[in-house]
Amino acid sequence: MATEVDTWSSAPKADGVFSFEDNLAEANHPYTVDDDLLNEAEVNGNWTPQEKALHEARLKAKAKRRLRKSSSRNSTSESFSESGELSGSDPHSPKGKVNASDRKSRTGKGRGLPKKGGAGGKGVWGAAGMVYEDEEPDMRDPNYDESAQGDTVYATVVPEVDEKELEKMVNPIVQEYFEHGDTKEVQMLLKGLNLGQHKYEFSSLAVSLSLEGKASHRELTSRLLSDLSGKMLSQSEMARAFDKILKELPDLILDTPEAPQMLGQFIARAIADHVLPMSFLDCYKGKVDCDHARVALDRAEVLLNMKREMVRLDNVWGVGGGLRPVKHLVKEMNLLLKEYLISGDVSEAEHCLRDLEVPHFHHELVYEAVVMVLESKGDTASHMMIKLLQSFWKTGLITVDQMNRGFQRVYDELPEINLDVPHAHSIMETFVDLCYQESVITKQLRDACPARGRKRFVSEGDGGAIKN
Repeated sequence: MATEVDTWSSAPKADGVFSFEDNLAEANHPYTVDDDLLNEAEVNGNWTPQEKALHEARLKAKAKRRLRKSSSRNSTSESFSESGELSGSDPHSPKGKVNASDRKSRTGKGRGLPKKGGAGGKGVWGAAGMVYEDEEPDMRDPNYDESAQGDTVYATVVPEVDEKELEKMVNPIVQEYFEHGDTKEVQMLLKGLNLGQHKYEFSSLAVSLSLEGKASHRELTSRLLSDLSGKMLSQSEMARAFDKILKELPDLILDTPEAPQMLGQFIARAIADHVLPMSFLDCYKGKVDCDHARVALDRAEVLLNMKREMVRLDNVWGVGGGLRPVKHLVKEMNLLLKEYLISGDVSEAEHCLRDLEVPHFHHELVYEAVVMVLESKGDTASHMMIKLLQSFWKTGLITVDQMNRGFQRVYDELPEINLDVPHAHSIMETFVDLCYQESVITKQLRDACPARGRKRFVSEGDGGAIKN
């Protein structure tokens, strides 16, 4: 049996028959075939059927291995050529350096095609046959030349004011307007702001601030709304602003209990000034649930019915503020003093003087009060004026400077007053002494009162001698 096995193992293999050991060796060592013998056989044309079949099988196996390796995206190994060298490498370069001119991917991913279809890389202008069109110059290009692009138009872009920042930007503008009263300056400042869709909120903020201020502030606000209407704000935007204030009345009444009545006066004044449309009140009839809003609308309707001719309601906020003409303020102070002499109500006179809001013009009240005393008959007017001035002095409504200035004006005009009132000097001296006794004026002001000379000339029969 052993002899037979050796005979089978040493016997020549039949044609087309392959042993298991040969197949295993071929699988473990695919590149150990003697290629020189195969090439020589191929050149001489002496291919045996076994060699030809073996060669075709090896070529198919090699093609499958290349296909699997090139299609794998997770493999990080580099592909090898048939000779076992790196693809794309120069065999004559030291240490197998990669040829820099080769544009194939060396990461082991992809299909091994050139990057960007052969249109990328340094010194490359694009793929073959590509035609470039004219491109617009890019402002971010370092070589961008602004002067070569023709006429350049510069425009200032103002971002739209956010609703949260609107109140912070509008409050200083309104507060400054209450000081200077120049509506044109407010228009100029508003043009510099990009209010956008929140433009109507300027009117509502201005009215809300004036409700917390004085009557003169409300008068200035009404004038501002009249000047802005048609130029920067339309009637629909004004109506939207007042509609917002009507909805905010429950909150405004906490700080200003008289807010509904004041808002009604604002609405009536706005309709009379053609700031709001005539049909503004009609839109709310039967549709108002808030009691405060109903009070404001009723107040506006009453005021408009009193002014059927739609005359401008100039006195809806009373008369006050330093912007009024001087003659008008003098007339109001005269009326105030005459009403006081009739009623004798000091508190009412004080309230009327405060409403005028002209503390720098209180010296006119002192002047008019002293002149009335000089022109009056009896001591009643004198005692009542002393009581009034004493009250103003104690409450601080009239300052020392205003009191001194009012009396000094009377002192300077006393010679002219004496032409109409012959006993003006004696009345003045008596009144000044009483004021000093009641601590209305200072001793220095009392001593400054002019005294009339008491020297008298005798008749002509005495030879013009002065009688001692």
